Amino acid sequence: MAGFQWDVRVYYEDTDSGGVVYYANYLRFMERARTEWMRSLGFEQDQLRADAGILFAVRSINLDFLRPAHFNDRLVVTVSVRKRGQASIILDQAVLRRADSDGPLCTAVVRIACVEAESFRPRPIPDSLLKEIVNVG
Repeated sequence: MAGFQWDVRVYYEDTDSGGVVYYANYLRFMERARTEWMRSLGFEQDQLRADAGILFAVRSINLDFLRPAHFNDRLVVTVSVRKRGQASIILDQAVLRRADSDGPLCTAVVRIACVEAESFRPRPIPDSLLKEIVNVG
């Protein structure tokens, strides 16, 4: 597992009537991991809005659901930078079962756009943040 890692446990509320994690909750887990990744770089999203007038918005996402997670599983959600541009970042994310070596449960390629908070128009990522984001590939 490369890049940033964030642990999460599956609660009953995360599951569907079949007893597996409801597909939309993988998006929630990934969103939380991206927020924690930004925190690990020293940036809070509310502060970026207040100080720099920017937001990060998901522009596109491509998910592959490979295997199910179940109630009470301990998961790890990863975030790694595939590519960074002046106004966007492409991330690779995965959700894995902590005690499982059989590979990811879900993978995603996420394109995040930096936009002006008021107009939602594209805006360059601030240099202070851009220098903290390191390409992996």
